[in-house]
Amino acid sequence: MASDTEKQNAAAAAMDFVEEGMTIGLGTGSTAKFFIEMLADEIADGLLVRCIETSVQTRDLARSLGIPLIPFEQVDRIHLTVDGADEIGPGGVLIKGGGAALLREKIIANASDHMVVIADSSKEVPHIGAFPLPVEVTPFGYTITAKKVHDALVASGVERPRIELRKAPGSVDLLVTDGGNHILDCHCGRIPDPAKTAAFLSGVPGVVEHGLFIGLARTVIIGDENGAHIIEY
Repeated sequence: MASDTEKQNAAAAAMDFVEEGMTIGLGTGSTAKFFIEMLADEIADGLLVRCIETSVQTRDLARSLGIPLIPFEQVDRIHLTVDGADEIGPGGVLIKGGGAALLREKIIANASDHMVVIADSSKEVPHIGAFPLPVEVTPFGYTITAKKVHDALVASGVERPRIELRKAPGSVDLLVTDGGNHILDCHCGRIPDPAKTAAFLSGVPGVVEHGLFIGLARTVIIGDENGAHIIEY
């Protein structure tokens, strides 16, 4: 598939940022998976790095490929994190969390010296919001929290948002994240002021984290069928 080729090309370009001795944050999702597999090949050939995962899914993949993982509590510095995104807007503003790992992804991205985002060309958009914005909330009082999230979105300029509780794949039960929380998928259509929306959402009690990543991506790599182009921020 063309999108797989683009993802692979973006992942390959991200390998140029990997250096011996680094501690590397490993992202979650289909594009990050290509990077993890490529990194595993280099480790098998003698590359010395250590890694920290952003999800149980990524942990299991990394272990299966022989990638050395260390507990987050033992990390004093993360040199590089490579992760995907669900949308990439102007200024490197991201929507993440389609894989329900946004909390750990943001903690690790924020702790990293350098975050590289890899994606296929469909993820680059002129304005963000078409992809539903994930908001992670505590199970306690989540129905009231959902109403408050709706109000916060409207107050920040989002017109007629619609909120759905994410279900576990193939189940009628609510999805439970690696952190034991639920996900609200906020259908916004367009988010006119991402920074304002981020601030309003962060002020809602019960919101653990939201999927707006602002000012975290230093490098964005967009793959195409022939290679990739790199955007620096």
